[in-house]
Amino acid sequence: MLPRIGIAGINGRMGHCLTAEILSVGATLAGGTARVAGEADFADITALAAACDVVIDFTHASTVAAHAAALAAAETAWVLGTTGYGPEDEAAIAAAAARIPVVAAANFSPGVTLVLALAERLAAALPAAAYDAEIIEMHHRQKVDAPSGTALAIARAVAAGRGVALEDVMAIGRHGQTGTRRDGEIGIASLRGGQIVGSHNLTFTAATEQIGLTHHAFDRRVFAAGAVRAALWVRGRAAGLYNMKDVLGL
Repeated sequence: MLPRIGIAGINGRMGHCLTAEILSVGATLAGGTARVAGEADFADITALAAACDVVIDFTHASTVAAHAAALAAAETAWVLGTTGYGPEDEAAIAAAAARIPVVAAANFSPGVTLVLALAERLAAALPAAAYDAEIIEMHHRQKVDAPSGTALAIARAVAAGRGVALEDVMAIGRHGQTGTRRDGEIGIASLRGGQIVGSHNLTFTAATEQIGLTHHAFDRRVFAAGAVRAALWVRGRAAGLYNMKDVLGL
């Protein structure tokens, strides 16, 4: 039996894509919440959680802690695609994952999931002192956080492959007299313009060669399809924090 799926932020651009994807796979769309009261089936996340088996959430970083508490209390599985949240929100997600299954990912595209896996393997194989890792990401002009969650996920994959903490080696948006590039530095540059859904480019550049991984998202439906796939997968799982590698069996 397919799960009853709810959407936090059902009236947004991702909400519309998720609605179409849920209906296309034959699952039950339980309804959703909206930023403006009265514009959705449920007044708040607590009411939505009580009516669902799984909630898909692509809302805003400011909602993460409240949603974590409400979904944990309702024992409703959570598929979280929100980005830009901080350490306190991460703690709230971890606390929820102690009680319910949570699939959290910066990007639900299968292609990006594979890029992350390859990024970690390349970083492990290519010496950091010889191969400079740089990430360039570009998104639509309405995006409110930078770097993108996907760019940070790629950077974390590179750092994991090198066995270092990202916070110790990350350089975001260089400006001014920065000095020469440090060995092992992981650079991230963010561009914003137009209606680009998402573009990410990772390069490892040495004195004699360059290796690159590139992903372009042309339609938000790729994220919706991945999130619904995660919602179908997570129902009935043990409490814990999962990611798209788990969903894809990588």
